[in-house]
Amino acid sequence: MSILFEPKKISTLEIKNRFVFSAVYEGMALENGEITDDIVKRYQNAAKGQVGLVIPGYFYVHASGRAMKYQSGIHQDNMIPGIRRLVEAVHEHDSKIILQLVHAGMQTEKKFIGEVPLAPSATVRHPQTFIKPRAFSEDQIITIIQAFGKAAKRAVETGADGVQLHAAHGYLINQFLSPFYNQREDDWGGSDENRLRFLKETILQVRKNIPDRMPLLIKLNTFDHTPKPGITPELAATYVDMLKTLPVDGIELSCGTGAFSFMNMCRGEVPQKELLQMIPFWLRPIGKILTNKLVGKYDLTGPYNLDAAKIIRPIIPNMPLLLVGGMRKKAEMEEIVQQGFADFISIARPLLREPFLVKKMMQGKAESASCISCNRCLAAAANQMAVRCYYNGFPS
Repeated sequence: MSILFEPKKISTLEIKNRFVFSAVYEGMALENGEITDDIVKRYQNAAKGQVGLVIPGYFYVHASGRAMKYQSGIHQDNMIPGIRRLVEAVHEHDSKIILQLVHAGMQTEKKFIGEVPLAPSATVRHPQTFIKPRAFSEDQIITIIQAFGKAAKRAVETGADGVQLHAAHGYLINQFLSPFYNQREDDWGGSDENRLRFLKETILQVRKNIPDRMPLLIKLNTFDHTPKPGITPELAATYVDMLKTLPVDGIELSCGTGAFSFMNMCRGEVPQKELLQMIPFWLRPIGKILTNKLVGKYDLTGPYNLDAAKIIRPIIPNMPLLLVGGMRKKAEMEEIVQQGFADFISIARPLLREPFLVKKMMQGKAESASCISCNRCLAAAANQMAVRCYYNGFPS
């Protein structure tokens, strides 16, 4: 039997195989953040398809941290029943489910949160909205850390198997970790230890609100790809060395930011036509010039976070490591796990296209994913559409 179908534990939680449905924004929640039947069906199908661990798209923990219009929320108690229904649907098929918790920080818009976005520092403008965020006060920082703790407590009440803190892709925790975003000179910035403080305090707050052996994962950027230096593989390794002393049970490695480097985050084709649909027609000629500069620079040539994993693995040889980004062939997935570079294979776009991909690989009916990384699913999010496979184009 392939090593991909051998069980592996995260803390005391046994995952039946090495496949993870990595969190991706669904664009399917109600505007108030409630779970819908479409979300339940997506992850129920993934569980039917034998995905060992499901991590649904990011749940915002506070009203000020909502990133997108149809994003799932876990910021209020009335979100619990819908999420519990999702959890039960996944559990019905012997798969596990861990909820990803997030605050958007500056990576949102006033129309989604009703106020100017907050960030560690009021220095970096959002490159698409041109909005300059407000800097967090000390009291506001404490409020958001507590919000993560309350959200974790709600996650326990849903029956979920664990929680993951989203410290990647340019969201708030990533912003505190990154010297590009975080230019504070107080106890929350100015040094590696201080920049890690927000994540550290959030981990400790979350741990107070979940059972002792309930898995707590971190999704960590290994490379921000921001205009000026942010997190690099070397800085990520420094952070991991500090994280291993904290009550963390696993780390998932990713890269890129939604605002500054979205194509680094999701390598492959640049869906120009679909991206241009999101802007007014009179701006599309400029948009085309800008997207033309991206074409051909982000081709998917293989697992693009693997080099970072090779740097980080020796630091945490015994902590479960999840790797996401560009894995499409069963053989390369097997090699990554066999060589010990990662313990779990996280995929998202392939499962949007083929929910039963893992089962087909297990049955010997598929050796690779059919996803070609056209990234129209990514463009759908920008157009406030449900995120699913649009290989044949957007509906007219």
